[in-house]
Amino acid sequence: MTDAADDGVVATSRDGAVLRITLDRPVRRNALSHSMVDVLVDALTAAATDDSLRAVHISGGGSDFCAGADWVAANTGEQRPRTGDLVRRLPHGAHRAIELVHTLHLPVVCTVRGWAAALGCNLALAADFTVAAEDAVFWEPFLGRGFSPDSGSTWLLPRLVGLARAKRMLLLGEKVSGAEAAEWGLIHAAVPETELHTASEELIARLASGPTVALGLAKQAIHYGQHASLTDTMNQELYNVELSCRTTDFKEGLAAFRDKRAPEFHGR
Repeated sequence: MTDAADDGVVATSRDGAVLRITLDRPVRRNALSHSMVDVLVDALTAAATDDSLRAVHISGGGSDFCAGADWVAANTGEQRPRTGDLVRRLPHGAHRAIELVHTLHLPVVCTVRGWAAALGCNLALAADFTVAAEDAVFWEPFLGRGFSPDSGSTWLLPRLVGLARAKRMLLLGEKVSGAEAAEWGLIHAAVPETELHTASEELIARLASGPTVALGLAKQAIHYGQHASLTDTMNQELYNVELSCRTTDFKEGLAAFRDKRAPEFHGR
């Protein structure tokens, strides 16, 4: 599935039980046009109800991950958007994409090389695991362009790296390398460029072979606990345990433990 409008595509393909999403507009460092964001949202929405999927992988075509939303293209037409355009559009576009990556009951892995800026940076931060090249660049350039941050950056960054570092990135616009991002705990790992593909694929394979339902429920509980009390979180865990114990993967996990072997989960 692709959208060829505005010189860029968001391409999706199936690789077994893994959905591969590629942001492919290298002439603009994969900056996302409105139509590309719409395709991304549609792909993630479909993935949310596809029982045959076990993981999602998002990457960028060429030498960059994503330079954010294409604000230049959105503001150079003959007729400027009418007042309130952002308020109407963002919840259903860029913000919806972040929500889907964050809440999808499938593990989401981002592979980042080159630039991950603004919306592109926040897509990587919303993923469950981001593996980056050591020389990749994570950047929140909003204030340097004269407007306040969006696409979840003010929620994601403080939770990932604390207020002080979040303010450095958001208020001062500091760029963070892949190596530094991993050191901060902003992303899962940073590796040399030559090892990036292998590191990502090993992680994706591991996640895609896991107990998919339990993984999704664990992800949901972790996020729920970020704004709930300990008691409320443990109550949520009770319901999740009840659901996961009804899966075939749970039975396989017990059998494997009993037989002293590695489990073979099938995502059911």
